[in-house]
Amino acid sequence: MSTNTVNAYTALTGTWTIDPAHSRVGFVARHAMVTKVRGQFREVDGHITIDADQPKNSSAVVTLQVASIDTGQAQRDEHLRSADFFEAEKYPTISFRSTDVEVDGEKIVLKGDLSIKETTAPVTLELEYGGTAKDPFGNTRAGFEGKTTVNRKDWGLTWNAALETGGVLVSEKVTLEFEISLIKTA
Repeated sequence: MSTNTVNAYTALTGTWTIDPAHSRVGFVARHAMVTKVRGQFREVDGHITIDADQPKNSSAVVTLQVASIDTGQAQRDEHLRSADFFEAEKYPTISFRSTDVEVDGEKIVLKGDLSIKETTAPVTLELEYGGTAKDPFGNTRAGFEGKTTVNRKDWGLTWNAALETGGVLVSEKVTLEFEISLIKTA
């Protein structure tokens, strides 16, 4: 880890809140085995506590509102909110709670539990630190980006349809994408 990175991570120590207006939690899944569909959850909330000297003492809690799912196509969004997938009325949120944080060179490895519907399973996220800046309103901001690939069946999201040409309509593997803007609160 470079000296600049160590100094930057030290400046991150404190409590941060996710800025939903400048953050994106999205996903990418193959459709009909020939193309990709992208979407996101428009309502994201959370807080992160960072201890740069002792990264294992850091923590993150993130909540997504399932009803805010947006793939750019209303009929598909309604299908994703239905009992075939997320059951938004019965299970209105998806949550992530960290269990471990490691700093590995220029990457931050965040391990935690992702809860969707009645299932909680572990995920590992590799995040890249984008830097900090003071915005025009006096807020200290920090940015992180990352992605990971999961199997949606691990959370009971099993709906699918067979294709005439073989294969299925929706891939089991889904890439989760994170572009997070944080505002320092303490």
